[in-house]
Amino acid sequence: MLAFGAVTAAETAGRSESAEAVVGRSQPLSADAASIYRSLADADTAAASGFLAGAQEPAAVRERYREDVTGASRLLVKAASNTDGSTTSQRWITVLSEQLPRYTGLVERARAGNRQGLPLGGAYLRYANELMTIELLPAAQQLYEEETARLDDDHGSARAWPLMSLGLGVVALGSLVWAQRRDYRRTNRVFSPGLLAATAACTVTLLWLGAGHALARAGLDEARAEGQRSLTVLNDARISSLKARANENLTLVARGAVLTEDGKGDKYEADYASGMDRLTVSLRRAGQLAGDGAGRAPVAQAVSAASEWRSRHWQAGESDRAGDYDGALAKVIGGEGSTGQCFDRVDAALERALAYEQAEFTEAAEGGRGALAGLPAGAVVLSVLGAAGAVLGIGRRLSEYR
Repeated sequence: MLAFGAVTAAETAGRSESAEAVVGRSQPLSADAASIYRSLADADTAAASGFLAGAQEPAAVRERYREDVTGASRLLVKAASNTDGSTTSQRWITVLSEQLPRYTGLVERARAGNRQGLPLGGAYLRYANELMTIELLPAAQQLYEEETARLDDDHGSARAWPLMSLGLGVVALGSLVWAQRRDYRRTNRVFSPGLLAATAACTVTLLWLGAGHALARAGLDEARAEGQRSLTVLNDARISSLKARANENLTLVARGAVLTEDGKGDKYEADYASGMDRLTVSLRRAGQLAGDGAGRAPVAQAVSAASEWRSRHWQAGESDRAGDYDGALAKVIGGEGSTGQCFDRVDAALERALAYEQAEFTEAAEGGRGALAGLPAGAVVLSVLGAAGAVLGIGRRLSEYR
């Protein structure tokens, strides 16, 4: 009985710790890593939008860029303090921390050149985008994948069945039943209060152990199926929309100066098209994963806005190809009727969807964690009581034969 209680306490403590990590550490770190990626991609988008606006960059766009850079820096500090230094996550955090000041420096040079009307400003902005695309975003992606892998590990540990504890519990319960039956056959006494108490304690522990882990697994599986998977797809969708918007802006900044590898097309236009294709796929998947109408509604709004975005982008391209650059510019960064308005609608809808799925994940994961609350300590107490009852029951039987 004592061995059953000790092993149960050890196994359930480990699973309870893993469930706690899912809710309080690994999932928040995974979410923060995704936020770092989004902040960096959005900063790149804002930098390009501000450049296109001309020498007098709109205050709102500049503030959005500043908030993105500040937010990414703050999250990097938080990730560095919460991430195990022995993991490869620390490597990617270091890369991001070193390269982000380089990126902001290039953006400031681009702004300075733009204010003076120098073509060099556009070159600096392209260099900044190249640094973002080649160094910063891949590092942020790696960080996100590392933290998501840690979340998967914690999830797997938390939902694993305590097979050794269950096996010992069955053996302990069988031994107690056998001992009482043996007493009955030898003494003709139906019950031994001590052994009966020990059997009750063992039964309660075994039932608590099985039911607690079943409920924990159900909660964690629900969190993963209806929360984490949706969050992953929605994050992918938002990242694709941000990349598409940055490439759309850079199409007008570069004016065909950067070609695809085969030299047959505009690189930024091709990257915009591929980004919108990925956005469409992610939104379709997000709609399938949404568990209810409240989750599907913002995804449907994003789908509608993305479709309108494609249409307006085509119209802006037609104006640019016809030689009406100012008209194309107004259709991209203008107010009502611009592609920027569609992008903002997509981004706002995805933000609402992410907030809803995050709440769903947290609720389900906390339910799974709560199912294991008190089990380690309870197993110890019940096993001690059960062992005491067994000793008293057997001791009384022995005293009767002295």
